[in-house]
Amino acid sequence: MKNYKITFLICLFVLISCNDFLKVEPGTQISINEQLSSKTGLELALNGIYYDIEDYLASESNVYADVQGGNITFSPFVTNKEITVPGTIQNSYNFSDIAQESDYVGSYNLLYEIINQANIILKYYDTFTFLTTDEKNQLEAELLVIRAFSHYQLSLLFAQNYGFTADASHPGIVYNSETLLIGVDFPSRKTMKETYDLLQADLDTALSLFTNNQFLAGPSHSLFNKKTTEALYARIALQMNDWEKAFLYSNNVITTSGIALISTNNYVTEWEKEEEPVSEIILEFSAPRTSEGAVSQSISQWFFYESNLNYKRYVASRDLLDLYDTNDIRKNMFITQNLPTKVAGVEQNLPYYFTKKFQNGAGTTHIRLSEMYLIRAEANARLNRENDALIDINILRQRANLSSLTSTGNLLEEIFLERRKELAFEGHLLFDLARFKKDVIRNKGCLATVCNLSYPSNFFVLPIPQASIELNENIRQNEGY
Repeated sequence: MKNYKITFLICLFVLISCNDFLKVEPGTQISINEQLSSKTGLELALNGIYYDIEDYLASESNVYADVQGGNITFSPFVTNKEITVPGTIQNSYNFSDIAQESDYVGSYNLLYEIINQANIILKYYDTFTFLTTDEKNQLEAELLVIRAFSHYQLSLLFAQNYGFTADASHPGIVYNSETLLIGVDFPSRKTMKETYDLLQADLDTALSLFTNNQFLAGPSHSLFNKKTTEALYARIALQMNDWEKAFLYSNNVITTSGIALISTNNYVTEWEKEEEPVSEIILEFSAPRTSEGAVSQSISQWFFYESNLNYKRYVASRDLLDLYDTNDIRKNMFITQNLPTKVAGVEQNLPYYFTKKFQNGAGTTHIRLSEMYLIRAEANARLNRENDALIDINILRQRANLSSLTSTGNLLEEIFLERRKELAFEGHLLFDLARFKKDVIRNKGCLATVCNLSYPSNFFVLPIPQASIELNENIRQNEGY
């Protein structure tokens, strides 16, 4: 991941040096004017942006919410059999990240880089006379969603949740709606309410522009279109406590997408498929491949298990495993392996639990239909439509081979727990804890110097990287850093 603080003037002349519009060999760089002068060039540019989105989501940013929230702990090193925290996340795992050397500076930089790429293409929009009206509309819609998506990811990591203050007047993020010049433009952070207003404006415009034709070739579940955007909008609306919109868009996806929930009998086998998304996928960013067709990068790099000599570091915590009832089919979603482990200098064989969700070159699952049912259930519960909420939560419980709930007395807590169990390893837990105003409790397998965190706390968010603050005199650091 590269520093996003680049000048637009440099980008005008040497595209490949400052962003990833086009993945080409050295010596074949071209200018932005040339790149964006044909539909083929635009397709390459847009493909490059989707490549960067997958790069971001397949990075350690994807495991952040589950690690911090307590769903994930660590396996021992193969070489010395010792259990330690991966050095790349050591500070953040301890809730003591450092602004000068943040564990997630790469995520911050890449997301703003993606935003800048989208804004550059939008800046040239009026010159695309070689596109039809429908093609221009589709392209603009995708770019606006990409911009909203990237800002939303930044808001999750670097700003307190929407409900942190009663009127969402606390700091959000810098929302870039146009290209910026380093040393010339010094934008300030918006409030969280302003941030979400801008997110909604981009999504609303995009939904009004989408056509029935893709701009790029490829599977529709790997691109932003009306269906995937409505699913994203449902998630964002839930995050900003807009229960009506959360219901509207989750309901739209459930009733019109043509996608069905995975059945009880097929639940585990669907996740065990190699290099194919589960059947209920709404949005998955496909793993990139080499020219020979082999997967070159995958989210499985964090979760893979092949043998006791070849496995990755992130495994399920006992805190998560203990939530599953005996009959819950999701208890079968783990590869259980005994691994040699040194405890107080003595080697023992201890069990570890690798998720089956992301094995063997898997793409990055981002939104599934199950999440839409959970969003609709929560929206209905918060709108005092408890019986409707109960129907949705029981659909998922029955699919998991659990008995139906009959009481709505503790419905929001049941929805929270169902989200934790169903969406484990998919990047939600810390953000759900913040949204529900719950404490972080990491009891079993926690290796941090600070395992638990009471809500509210400054450390539910990461620091703004110091380099960005030094370059922009108007950026305010998060409290506590």
